[in-house]
Parts: sequence; C-alpha cells; structure tokens
Amino acid sequence: MTQPFLPGQMMDYPLTIDRILEHANQLYSSKRIITKQADGSFHQYTYADLYKRVKRLGNVLHRLGVRPGDRVATFSWNNYQHLELYYGIPGAGAVCHTLNIRLSADQLIYIINHAEDKLIFVDASLVPMLEAIADKIKEVKNFIILNAPTGMKTKLPYVLNYEELLMGTSEEFEWLSTDESMAMGLCYTSGTTGHPKGVLYSHRSMFLHTYGINLANCFGFVSSDVVMPVVPQFHAQAWGLPYACAMVGADIVMPAMHLAAAPLADTIEKMHVSIAAGVPTLWTGLYQELKANPRDLSKLRTLIVGGSAMPRSLIEAFEKELNVKVVHAWGMTEMSPVGTVSNLQDKHLALSNEEKWDIKAMQGYPVSGVEIRIVDEEGLILPWDGKSVGELQVRGPWVVKRYFKQDPDTVADNFTKDGWFKTGDVASVSSDGYMKITDRTKDLIKSGGEWISSVELENSLVAHPKVREAAVIAVPDEKWGERPLAIVIHASPDHPADRVELMDHLAKKFAKIWLPGKFVFVTEIPKTSVGKIDKKVLRQRYKEGTLV
Repeated sequence: MTQPFLPGQMMDYPLTIDRILEHANQLYSSKRIITKQADGSFHQYTYADLYKRVKRLGNVLHRLGVRPGDRVATFSWNNYQHLELYYGIPGAGAVCHTLNIRLSADQLIYIINHAEDKLIFVDASLVPMLEAIADKIKEVKNFIILNAPTGMKTKLPYVLNYEELLMGTSEEFEWLSTDESMAMGLCYTSGTTGHPKGVLYSHRSMFLHTYGINLANCFGFVSSDVVMPVVPQFHAQAWGLPYACAMVGADIVMPAMHLAAAPLADTIEKMHVSIAAGVPTLWTGLYQELKANPRDLSKLRTLIVGGSAMPRSLIEAFEKELNVKVVHAWGMTEMSPVGTVSNLQDKHLALSNEEKWDIKAMQGYPVSGVEIRIVDEEGLILPWDGKSVGELQVRGPWVVKRYFKQDPDTVADNFTKDGWFKTGDVASVSSDGYMKITDRTKDLIKSGGEWISSVELENSLVAHPKVREAAVIAVPDEKWGERPLAIVIHASPDHPADRVELMDHLAKKFAKIWLPGKFVFVTEIPKTSVGKIDKKVLRQRYKEGTLV
C-alpha cells in the first residue's frame, strides 16, 4: 500500500540575516572589527558594539521613511560603518544596494535610477563623485555622510550626518526581516556589455551561501581567524565574507582606501591577518612588495583569490617562496558569488608540488549547494572528462533566477528552459569534478577554424620572469579570420622582454597557430571596476589605432 506524503514536522525558522548578527552578539560579542582609518590609524570595536549600532541604524532608517522592500544604497570603502549597513538595511526589511565606486558617472546614474534608491549612505571622501551627478538622480530623498569631518561643506542636497543620526536614537529595535524570501541585497554586474544588470539576493540565498562558504572544504573560517576582505564591499557583497565572519566569530580587518601593496602588507603583519581575499592583480602587487620588503607572514595561512584566473606561476610563487597557501575560487555576481573552490583533497597529498599547483590553478569543484554542467553549441550536455570544452552553466539556491526588472522576453538569453544560468564562461571539468575556465565566450579567438584561449596565453606570458601583466585579445586577420594580439607590461623597465624571447617561451607550450602575431608593450593595462582586465577597452583602442 502506498504511504501518504508526510510533510516535515520542523520548526518554521526563517533564514534571515539578522539571525547571523544575533548569533555573533550572543557568542562572539568580544571579537574585533578593525578598520584602517584615513590617517593610517586603526579603529577597533567589538561585535557587541556592532550589534548596538545596527539596532540604532534600524530606527534611523524607519524614521527616515524606509519601508520593507525599499532600496537603500551604499557608496563607501570597506569599513565598520559599511558593515553596519550590511546588517542594518536588511534588518529594517529594506534592500542593501552596494554602489560600485569605480563606475563611470553615466553608469552610476543609470544604476541608482534603475534601482530607485531611496537613500544613499556615502563616505565623505567620495562625496564629490555624487555631487557631480546629484541633479540626475531621481528618487533619492537623503544623502547620509559617513566619516564626515567637522564643518564639512557639500553641494549635495538633503544631507544628514551618520553619527549624529545614530546618537539621536534608541538601541531597541525589532527586526523587520520576517520572511527569508524577502530581498536583502542588490548588486549590479560590471556591465561588460550593455547596461549593468541587477542581481537581487534574498535573505535565504545569502544565509545558505554563508553556510556554503564556511564549509571546511570551502573557505572554512573559524573563530580564531583574522579575516581581511580586500575584495570591495561593493563587489558581490564582498563575496559574502562579512556574513561568514560573523557566523563563526572571526575577527574582521577592513582596509578602507588603503589598497596599495605596501599598506596591505603592513596591515597583514600588524593585525596578524590569517586569511585575506581579493583579485589576482592585488596579489601580484603584494608578492612584488613582499619580495622587495619582507614582512612577518607567519600568521597568514590563506590567500583567497577570485574575480579572474590567478596565473599558476603566481600561485607557485606565493606557496614556494613565501609559504602562503593559495585557494583559487570562482563565482559571479549572479551566484552571490561563490560557486567553486580549488582545495586539494587527501588523494592529492602524494602528488608532486608541480602537480598540486596544476590543480590549484584550476577553478575547482562546486561548493555543496551549487551544481555545474558544460554544454556544446547545440545545448547537449558534455562529459566530465577534462577534455570536452563547452559553456558553463550553473544552478543552486544562491544562483539568480532572473535579473532585477528583467524584460520577460529576454530571460531566455541568460537562462535555459530547465532552469540553469548561462555563465558565458567556457570550461572543462575533470572526471573528479575540478572545473577549469578556458575563457569567456566573447574572449575566445577563432583563428583558421581553431579556438584559441586568451586566458591560457595570458597565464603563460605572466609566468615569464620579465612579464608583470599580460592581456591577449582577438584582432581581425584577412587570412585567418582572427589572430591573437598580446599586450604586455614589463616586470622591470631596466630588463625589458622582447618579442622573440616571449615567442620562444610560448612555443614551448603552444602550437604555432596559437602564437600571437604581434606584441604591444605598455605601461598600464585597463581594468574593470572590480579589477579584471578590461578587454572591451583594449579592443576599442585597437580599433581606434591607439593600441600601438
């Protein structure tokens, strides 16, 4: 006889972000949150202090007319006030919209108006950027200044002082985040094609993402860690690290605007940072600084790397020369953002260091809660054999279902009929589930009918001792359709690389058709707002004839 379906008899407990803060306040109230100030000094307070100020912030938001579902924007560095907004805005039932401080004026205007932000919390050092566009912002009712110096003057209308607002209100506040399906965060993609797209996170999705990245086989934070998110808080919620730290009681170190290699190295040493997270360009500079001016890195156990592929040679350099473990991760704004991580498993321990670094250079296996697959141009699912290459698609409880305010007619451009998100990345997956990004679909080079990976060429170029940074783009060619063009920054102007030695270096690994037809040597390579190489700018410069 068929048994009737029995619903689960579990307690109805909404997975809302305020639960993380309540947990941190109860168990880890004395743990520290440290921010490097504009003058180089350090501000320190505890999770208990954070909790009280977030409660005050909830009252402030309600008094300013913020209601559940309203979008409230932040425009700030990584600091303790920004962390308060991470909890206070969702706790008030509203949506924390982190604005990217590196976007152009036109992009900021578009995003603020598209999100219909009601308030903007802005750091005093960044006020001039909003002053320039304030007359083009439609819905904003107030600008609240963080870190405002005494007597500060501004052209912004309807200005309020953050600290004065907090001082004038109560620490008693009842959370308004009552349903885990409520939206809690809004991030926009970097807009590599067309307008940036909004990704709306729910309390449930961010809570589950926090569980996922805290797994031992992902980032595995513990209460004894001192974590420094160098990845900006405006970049996909700082990869969820501020929530992950609070969940386990790890100390947090916020670098604010001090993002150059030397001050980062100083902070890591002085604050005994055990885990730091950021994009590869940051770690390239940090490696060079540490080689030139060594610091005590005895407490630094892990560098988490994401945002773009970290060259294998740099992973090897950190681990072999500086004894710092590197963990490669991959994700997207659309994934909250972490999707895969490349930790070694016990079966890898007997491998040589060279073989281990080959694995660490991959983007890794999916975090529990994320599913991945690769498909060909016809949509057929390809095998996990380490050889087949196709578009990477993902799904899971913290993967976006559709973009914010997306036209229903365009959903099929980004999502499959069976519910998978099309990442636009081209990848292979090994038989044991380790994913390797080959390229972005738009960055692949098709030469003479053969696909060439710009990423693989870039990683190989950066491995040359005379190369600091490299980018490879496709340029038109009458005979082959497209050919790779390499853009290179010398590691040292006193010992420049030349085309012949770089060609010889690449020829050891790649077939002749892969070798770039031309090398351009530059002093700077343009980056996107989140630190990735901006190939659309490079392609435009080539088209205009200025990339010479």
